[in-house]
Amino acid sequence: MTMSTDHPPARPLALITGVGRTVGIGAGIARRLAASGWDIAFTYWTPYDERMSWGREPGATGAITDALTQHGAATTAVEADLSDPDTPARVFDEVERGLGGITALVMCHCESVDSGLLDTTVESFDRHFAVNARATWLLIREYGRRFAAAPGSGRIIALTSDHTVGNLPYGASKGALDRITLAAAHEFAGLGITANVINPGPVDTGWMTEEGRSHVLRRTPLNRLGTPQDTAHLVDFLCSPQGQWINGQLLLSNGGFA
Repeated sequence: MTMSTDHPPARPLALITGVGRTVGIGAGIARRLAASGWDIAFTYWTPYDERMSWGREPGATGAITDALTQHGAATTAVEADLSDPDTPARVFDEVERGLGGITALVMCHCESVDSGLLDTTVESFDRHFAVNARATWLLIREYGRRFAAAPGSGRIIALTSDHTVGNLPYGASKGALDRITLAAAHEFAGLGITANVINPGPVDTGWMTEEGRSHVLRRTPLNRLGTPQDTAHLVDFLCSPQGQWINGQLLLSNGGFA
């Protein structure tokens, strides 16, 4: 009888930003990738949740970590204020010290405060662009500088939105995020990294009113709301070897919402 001495292959590592609540899209993506064999590093920023209507979710970081480890993932969580331009490099430093090199960068972080053309403040506008656009650039730049995984395995994925009416700084800064992310599909081609943007449409993670839910249902052919799992399945595919040929795209995963 021959005993095998083979070791299981090392799990690749995904860094997922904006994983602050168990019901959020970021947490859904983290759980899906962990189940598919990825180790997971994730960031969160509690002061943002405290400013929003849903408030802070006590114990969220621990609950998310427990869910990931149940899938066999090594994991680390980093509290990260992405409005600070020094934060992206610090996040990469912490993650690399704890878990090693990053293969996939999935950006779910955001600043999102409803306001329109007339009532958006300069402070809010600048904060939206600092978090949604500048931090995205700095994270992608750090990822490209440090990438050392096998050519063809690298993945950059960012979540976007096309909503601007009554949500001007959010939508405008997400438009900038699109351009920054898609540039990486070409500028990082020599590293074998793909870069794509996903627009998940309206996903109710606790922010929708009853009126908002009814509005979305009327405009969605499948007559249901989007879920974090819907987005997570697409991210999972893009991060897989089968998803390598999809590159430089802005993908709609919204059930036909129009």
